[in-house]
Amino acid sequence: MSDTRLDIIAIGNAIVDVIAQADDAFIAAEGVAKGSMRLIDTEIATSLYGRMGPGLEASGGSAANTVAGAAALGARCGFIGQVAQDQLGEVFAHDIRALGVHFDTPVREAEPPTARCLILVTPDGQRTMNTYLGASQFLPAAALDRDLIASAAILYLEGYLWDPAEPRAAMRAAIETAKGAGRKVAFTLSDTFCIERHRGDFNALIANGDVDILFANETEILSLNESDDFEAAVAATAAKVPTLVVTRSEKGAIAIQEGARAEVPAEPIAAIVDTTGAGDLFAAGFLAGQAQGRSLTDSLTMGAVAAAEVISHFGARPVADIKALVTAKLG
Repeated sequence: MSDTRLDIIAIGNAIVDVIAQADDAFIAAEGVAKGSMRLIDTEIATSLYGRMGPGLEASGGSAANTVAGAAALGARCGFIGQVAQDQLGEVFAHDIRALGVHFDTPVREAEPPTARCLILVTPDGQRTMNTYLGASQFLPAAALDRDLIASAAILYLEGYLWDPAEPRAAMRAAIETAKGAGRKVAFTLSDTFCIERHRGDFNALIANGDVDILFANETEILSLNESDDFEAAVAATAAKVPTLVVTRSEKGAIAIQEGARAEVPAEPIAAIVDTTGAGDLFAAGFLAGQAQGRSLTDSLTMGAVAAAEVISHFGARPVADIKALVTAKLG
């Protein structure tokens, strides 16, 4: 769109990831399901961090990872998220700005500290996330740059941030601003625990026409519809949103846009090292493709290429030149 300052502006948790390897026994001892995400308090965060192996620290957060990937693919991106006035807050801000993403959310001077996610990666590449939300759950509507939101072609929201009341109100205000400016709103369901807690809200957003592009994985689309029939769940949701994107891990991904369906296989990789950020980077590729005016199939392929790159190494952000990988694949 010629009258846009940004292609994508995202609102999400501003988190610093700490990623460490762990075996299945360590995960079991924690009493958490492997491959899941749980919210933890300050006490658990401190205890778990002390028992983890050597870690890799990198700025993360679901929606932040998505705009980081989209920026790497050439999209003009911005991010809104709350950090505290502390060292991790400075790390987060530096990292995202260094990627060319616009970020100017005012820092929070009070407690709690900047959010962090303690990620345990097992030898099979599965990641188990233990998230301390910290300052990120106190993003107020007053911190929104409404002019910037109105200037972006797509507003992208993460379901993870729907849990706390203050950022939920901020995201509702952002949707109103984007819709008032005639922009599209994209929403990712994030995790089944988010759906279990907020299924009513999510379905209401969809029914009210507040979501133009919905991202889900296979288990999430089933949970949203309280169904065990994948195709029935897809059909039910696709009838309510202009664009539905569903990722299916090694089975690839599908998208249905205004009744037209496209499917792509997963991109082959030598080995899965760490699945952290796979869905985030898939969304990055798809949204960047849509911003470039590419076809539904090409946008899905861009998502698959970006996701394959990020699961081939530790960390939730690209290491290789994903723009070059997409060019090699699609031209």
